[in-house]
Amino acid sequence: MTFSILKDDLKALWDYRHLGYAKRFWQDSYERAMSSGIEPLCQFARRLRTYLPDILAHARWPPGTNLVEGINNRIKAIKPRAYGLRNDHYFFLKIRATFPGNRR
Repeated sequence: MTFSILKDDLKALWDYRHLGYAKRFWQDSYERAMSSGIEPLCQFARRLRTYLPDILAHARWPPGTNLVEGINNRIKAIKPRAYGLRNDHYFFLKIRATFPGNRR
């Protein structure tokens, strides 16, 4: 029962977009895990606590995958045209030509 509560808490932690609320929610979850007295659960919570800054960074800067998906789709469009190319080096040159980066 306690494991499922912690699992649900961890799922809910990813939904927070305010750092203070996420930190408070984590503290409540951590205290609940420690007060349960279940040693594997306490050990897991202690290990997870070392990654707390990275987990809480998600609240401030949620990752967006739209840019990566767009790049992957453009590479997929280039790939069928690249079957006749001599080597992989030329294929990667085509990809770099498609995404020139920051022009100054």
